[in-house]
Amino acid sequence: MMDSLPPGAILLAGAVLLPLLRGRGQQVALVALPVLSFAHLWMLNPGTSLEINAFGCQLTLVHVDRLSFIWGIVFHIAAVVGALFALHVKDTLQHVSALLYVGSAIAAVFAGDLVTLFVYWELTAISSVFLIWASRNERAYRAGMRYLLVQVGSGVLLLSGIVLHYQATGSVDFRGPFFTSPDILSSFPFGEHALGPVLIFLAFGIKAAFPLLHNWLTDAYPEATPTGTVFLSAFTTKLAIYTLARSFPGVECLIWVGAVMTAFPIFFAVIENDLRRVLAYSLNNQLGFMVVGVGIGTALSLNGTVSHAFAHILYKSLLFMSMGAVLYRTGTVKGSELGGLYKSMPWTTGFCIIGAASISAFPLFSGFVTKSLIVTAVAEEHHIVVFLALLFASAGVFHHSGIKIPFFAFFAHDSGIRCKEAPWNMLLAMGITAALCILIGCFYAPLYDLLPFAKGADQTVVQLPMGSAAAPQTPYTGAHSPYTVDHVIPQFQLLMFSALAFTLLVRNGIYPPELASVNLDTDWAYRRAFPAAIARGRQTVGQLQQAGRLVFQALARQLLGAIRQLHGPTGALARTWSIEAMLTWSAVLLAAYLLLYYLS
Repeated sequence: MMDSLPPGAILLAGAVLLPLLRGRGQQVALVALPVLSFAHLWMLNPGTSLEINAFGCQLTLVHVDRLSFIWGIVFHIAAVVGALFALHVKDTLQHVSALLYVGSAIAAVFAGDLVTLFVYWELTAISSVFLIWASRNERAYRAGMRYLLVQVGSGVLLLSGIVLHYQATGSVDFRGPFFTSPDILSSFPFGEHALGPVLIFLAFGIKAAFPLLHNWLTDAYPEATPTGTVFLSAFTTKLAIYTLARSFPGVECLIWVGAVMTAFPIFFAVIENDLRRVLAYSLNNQLGFMVVGVGIGTALSLNGTVSHAFAHILYKSLLFMSMGAVLYRTGTVKGSELGGLYKSMPWTTGFCIIGAASISAFPLFSGFVTKSLIVTAVAEEHHIVVFLALLFASAGVFHHSGIKIPFFAFFAHDSGIRCKEAPWNMLLAMGITAALCILIGCFYAPLYDLLPFAKGADQTVVQLPMGSAAAPQTPYTGAHSPYTVDHVIPQFQLLMFSALAFTLLVRNGIYPPELASVNLDTDWAYRRAFPAAIARGRQTVGQLQQAGRLVFQALARQLLGAIRQLHGPTGALARTWSIEAMLTWSAVLLAAYLLLYYLS
């Protein structure tokens, strides 16, 4: 009975019933539902698959393998800590939308066909926007509308791609890569019958926040509620990374897309004043590492993507939780308005520092043991430019997330704000997440053993079967260890020199100050430039119409004047002719007629 229940179904059903509960019962259900769903996940048998016939094709509603299973684990962990963090909120709308959002994201991970994936893909978009609108202000409403348009646009591309792919192949299977030939995967677009997969690729890319498609993330996430942003940071973009890892591993263009993603958000994050928006840019930066790992396509790089997504969900949730606690207690997360909060919120400060150390890849923290897999894979494939880009991005993320976030929020100048520490449920959620960040960093073997990919006998990438531990010869247990001199010393050098650079820039007044300002991103094109260009075009067309109307009126007046001169009361054609003149003209016309008659 339980095997036939799709993962996430408990959360979806609970979301429907949650409005019937009030007070303490609703709080208990909010935490109990993710825990029950997590327990259901562990009850699934290895390789569970639920298939039905519908719409004239075979649909796989549930497909459990090692890739979906590890994603299901971390999604459930994020759901539990997110529910704990939101326990104090007395807003049924937020709780229902969060459960729908989490349940649909988990169900999408276990979808074995594209049609099922599309249904949950759209449900995540529709349910998550209410976490933004729950802020109940004009900025949040407008940001939510832009977010919804982008997410629904991704769904339209996905559906179009599914239809074209089905017409070309007769299959909607989503249990493996669209293409198995390395020659096809190394090029873009992807060879024969490419249009469907290309549209699907773009749909995934929008939710993965590819460059120029990323603005929905930095626009909408900072406008969500303090608790809503924690949920948003964990699911949408990581679901997109999962779909890329399953369907487009080894697509070479992803290497360069990911490299750009790691680098460009750094410049925006350094000058941004809103600390939650800084974290949104940082999120985009970390997604770039995962996209590079998918593009490399080796067992080591794909495992690096999976493990880094696992760690990233935890430490990014921790950072958003710390900033959410600050926003909840102070009413602002502007760097220019904060400072000195370590006196009032010491526990939140400590948890934020742990999250900052994790995202910066300090040894003994989670980011170090997961990011090293991707960086090592890039080096092994001799992508020197990409390797240097990742080093630059690693230094940059330490600047804007590892140092800037805790420094300007809790230290820097004393803003004079004195407030209470975060509520107990927020501290508990942050404490659990911080403990996981440290445990993964110190005891990484259990995470590595969950990773799905290994090298086959012919050196191709294969996925290990469910229920089997990683073999000793696989690259992530035997050949790779993060705590070696080659990994630890260069990482310490990178971090220490980055810290020195930050210190020198701040001490000499060169570091961009925290100012109450609005920074322009590429969304300026469609939020300001395009509307302004359209308005200017309408104005120009109106001016041309007015000028044309004036010219037409002037020409009409001249024509009427000429007609009046001929036909008016005093015109030549209106005068009275004498009898002699009429007889003369009659004789002339008659003579002309007779002449023409005889000549013809």
